Amino acid sequence: MIVGERLRLLREQQNLSQGDIEKRTGLLRCYLSRVENGHTVPAVETLEKLARALEMPLYQLLYDGDQPPRIEAPIRGGESRASGWGTFGKDLRFMRKLRYLLGKMQPKDRELLLFTARQMASRKKPRRSQQKPEEKPQEVAVAQAAAAG
Repeated sequence: MIVGERLRLLREQQNLSQGDIEKRTGLLRCYLSRVENGHTVPAVETLEKLARALEMPLYQLLYDGDQPPRIEAPIRGGESRASGWGTFGKDLRFMRKLRYLLGKMQPKDRELLLFTARQMASRKKPRRSQQKPEEKPQEVAVAQAAAAG
């Protein structure tokens, strides 16, 4: 939903005019009209003023549901626990180190590293039937002794 449409809907639900909002926020009525008609996109600070004028939390200007959106509880370091590789444990520590080191690299070096990673990931792995079985050192010694003797 467009912010202006949502603003108009909420304002009309509370039986407020643009003039009432102008008095409560200090914003000009013509500006409020431009926002409601979609000609102007308000800044976050302006949205906060509008939310206070409508006596509601800011998220209600942007969110159409009855309840606030569910936010996952952050874990150590501000990371959120999502399902997937690199989101917790050893993988998370690895990703943090990688992010830190990538931040210290020159852009050309990062591009080279990404290119190399793409090449390695796109390599076709040989099928099991094409792979040579790995021989143990003892088996190799026995085979060499049998061939010599």
